[in-house]
Amino acid sequence: MPHLIFHGHSCWEVEGENHRVLIDPFLTGNPKADVDANSFETLDAILVTHGHSDHMADVESIARKTGALVVSTNEVANYFGAKGCESHAMHIGGQRDFPFGHVKFTIAHHSSITDDGVALGNPAGVVFTIDGRKIYHAGDTAVFMDMKIIAELSGPIDVALLPIGDNFTMGIDEAVLAAEFVQARMNIPMHYNTWPLLEVNAGEFVERVRGLGLGAMIVEPGERYAI
Repeated sequence: MPHLIFHGHSCWEVEGENHRVLIDPFLTGNPKADVDANSFETLDAILVTHGHSDHMADVESIARKTGALVVSTNEVANYFGAKGCESHAMHIGGQRDFPFGHVKFTIAHHSSITDDGVALGNPAGVVFTIDGRKIYHAGDTAVFMDMKIIAELSGPIDVALLPIGDNFTMGIDEAVLAAEFVQARMNIPMHYNTWPLLEVNAGEFVERVRGLGLGAMIVEPGERYAI
């Protein structure tokens, strides 16, 4: 069975039977990261939800070192393609089978721009299927009613990775509602407590989601969850 490994903030490593994929690598400058950008020797792909540095700071260095395919929305994929990374452009609503798994990009309510002002299109979430397990990484977003449609079109979701840190994304109230909309078997919080501005009580999220009859747990940086 595949495993999720949390590397802090919104960065997750997905380890399947034969493939490894990284989502939103922000390790350099991340006070919660348990590894650094040099920790990856082999990697099949890097999935990127949007163009903020706290989600793609280490994409280029890791992609160059490992040869990983950068898969993202058109603007983000082309941005890294222009830097010499192997990339594959997709867009919201699109889906594709790759040797390492199935990728579908979904809407997210946020923004997507580099620190130096390069606009990189629309932000996204991603539903990633590997070894028969579905992972919904919501990216940075507020809650929205179409999360129900994401779940309906994707089929049963095994794990939802939901931001809860407030200020820039959903806080706990909205994230609990998102969990209710998505109805994933397991709900894991992310994008919280990286800096004081994002400090929240993740245990409250877990307790309230469990009160809905859904699974919920905290995964600390460096820990893994068997899907």
